[in-house]
Amino acid sequence: MQALADLTLFGDLPTLTAALVAVFLVGLSKGGLGGAFALMGVPILSLVMSPVQAAALLLPILLMMDGVSLWTWRGWFDRATLWHLLPGAVVGIALGWATAAYTSEAVVRLMVGVVALGFVARMALARSGGAARGQSRWRGGFWGIGAGFTSFVAHAGGPPFQVYVLPLRFDPKIYTGTSVIFFAVVNVIKLGPYAALGQFDQVVLISALAMLPLAVISTLFGAWIIKRMRAEVFYPLMYGMIALVGAKLIWDAVGALIE
Repeated sequence: MQALADLTLFGDLPTLTAALVAVFLVGLSKGGLGGAFALMGVPILSLVMSPVQAAALLLPILLMMDGVSLWTWRGWFDRATLWHLLPGAVVGIALGWATAAYTSEAVVRLMVGVVALGFVARMALARSGGAARGQSRWRGGFWGIGAGFTSFVAHAGGPPFQVYVLPLRFDPKIYTGTSVIFFAVVNVIKLGPYAALGQFDQVVLISALAMLPLAVISTLFGAWIIKRMRAEVFYPLMYGMIALVGAKLIWDAVGALIE
């Protein structure tokens, strides 16, 4: 344990345990399960370190997971969706970087949570989730900006992405592979701004590297589950997870705002 304390952020058992749990849950998300698991990493790590340090630690780990997911889901993606979303995401990341000193993470989480719950409510009113929608450059640009901005500011880019992509009603494998590529690109772009803001140091990077084995295993396990899941199970699960994400974001945001 002393060696861990000297080289990493994991100087005691509670910190190491929180890191292992957080990385495992986020790995399941990056493998394809998505939803609430993706939002658990920073809050769990924030129990034992500052939220800023937690976000800095998690980004290199996410990039490791992205590498595993890109290999696992190679060939499964929708080119048009990426074409519509990624330009807006770049704009959203730039906005997040430019406003980093002025943006309240709690307000961003509240906005994303309200959007997520509103989306699920609309789908529920449509009973079966509605007929598949077509691609739209304007909708894609708008939700791409939202996903890029909220991913940069609060690691909460999933709901805006899902609002655009889930109504397209892709096969679960196409949906997951498209998500993997989208967020891998977003995370790579975020590296530069995060480094410029002084988010990384040697201890953070060594700590992230120590989590590599668990990151790989948990990501592959999440992919294994999704590849065996039927569409009629996948979509209700995704909508349920979005509802959980929305509720958690609103809960966290309100708690932070009233402190």
